Amino acid sequence: MATMSMTHAHGQGMGRHMWLVAGFVLLVGAAAGGYALATQEIQALYVGVAGAAAVAVLLDYRIGAILLVALMPVSSTSLFPHAMMGITGLNPINLLLAATLVAYLAKGRLEHPGPLLPRPLILLYLLPIIAAGALGTLHVDDIHPDFYDQLVINYNTWTGYLRDTVVKPLLIVLATVLVAAAVAKARKPEAFVAALAIGACLLTLMMLGLVLVSGVRLGFLASARARAFFDQIGSHANELGRVFVTAYALLLFAWWETKAEKAKVALFVALGMLSLGIVLSFSRNAFLGFFLVNGLFLIWRFNAKKLGLALLGAAVAAALAPEAVYRRLTYGFDSGSADTVSAGRIDHIWLPLVPDALQSPIVGQGLDSVMWSHAMTSGQMLFVGHPHNAYLQAILDMGVIGLALMVAYYWTVWRGFRALGSNAYLSPTMRGFFQGACAALVAFAVAGMTGGSLRPQPENVLLWITIGMMYGLLARRPAG
Repeated sequence: MATMSMTHAHGQGMGRHMWLVAGFVLLVGAAAGGYALATQEIQALYVGVAGAAAVAVLLDYRIGAILLVALMPVSSTSLFPHAMMGITGLNPINLLLAATLVAYLAKGRLEHPGPLLPRPLILLYLLPIIAAGALGTLHVDDIHPDFYDQLVINYNTWTGYLRDTVVKPLLIVLATVLVAAAVAKARKPEAFVAALAIGACLLTLMMLGLVLVSGVRLGFLASARARAFFDQIGSHANELGRVFVTAYALLLFAWWETKAEKAKVALFVALGMLSLGIVLSFSRNAFLGFFLVNGLFLIWRFNAKKLGLALLGAAVAAALAPEAVYRRLTYGFDSGSADTVSAGRIDHIWLPLVPDALQSPIVGQGLDSVMWSHAMTSGQMLFVGHPHNAYLQAILDMGVIGLALMVAYYWTVWRGFRALGSNAYLSPTMRGFFQGACAALVAFAVAGMTGGSLRPQPENVLLWITIGMMYGLLARRPAG
């Protein structure tokens, strides 16, 4: 009884502590906002809020982990500050990440004595990326000059190359392991699901806001010339679509399994927003992922009730879908050319890169090697910085060895998702979440056939957050 009383008192103390911290963040944020309005300096708002959040995080690193989950989906957009006070790299996410790491090392490390980086993550994933980055430094001077002239890349030295191709992407992995440490000690891991949903919905609202302000028609968004329309917020339509599909998969299964009525309603609203985001992206890759996730949902959860709801939903969606959606889905079909259907990928990207892939098939030629490939420098392919196939990119950059190691890593992730999706110690919501993670991973693998990357990128940040949550929950030991 004494132990139960102490635990209850500790829980109440933690609750008061969290409310005090939240109040402090709101107070300082409000002060910064007032100053920003008075001086018309938006930087003051960013600095004040980021500083207040950093102080709160130093008190409890789990606050930082929650904020990272909510903000990382929108952190790569141009609406999110990437520099403060004129200092490149000093931005809210990096400040939050640094504060969370410091707080974890100062206190959280005592609560999480195990290794911060799991061995499969190091050996199967990080090592091939770092090795390919080191190999790529030998080719920085061979990059096609148009990448510099058109400001596609922001470096011209090997150190800048490593910063952009290795360090920045691996910050996503750092956030992943910090989320893992926080989830391992979280009393309610469902809070991280809520934060993920909030972040994905914020991105949807940014997208919707741009569409409404611009006043563009759906017919234009569905056209091939509108693929770069969302560059105005710092993202490509296909990248946004992949984010939304991942979030949709995670929340769809969580919504079905959750028993709490309010949570069910909130998740349903989030699913509606994400579906709208997928439609507005007019990404065929996202459409395929959406159909695939829903198909897996029916297969894995098949019964007459679900089948009836699915058929009803499909009939309503087909009736309400604008003509622009059908035009986008059938783009290039009337040409009779597979290359046209692939938007030029086959004849103008993939086939010209085959000789480059065969030039060093074992270890590759370094990260983002398409920029100095023979096909690029000789003008045999379209001017693109990505081969538009995640697996071809891996072979070009890291060779067959690198691709095999990364596929092996994602297999360990699949097994972890499967284990948690049937873990009786988890709540129904969390079990459903990780069942959705399995569907998201399948959609991620299929999407890689026409774009994306197996390396950590903003478009797959939600998958990495989920991987962090997986590591955190697997680190727990059921009481008994």
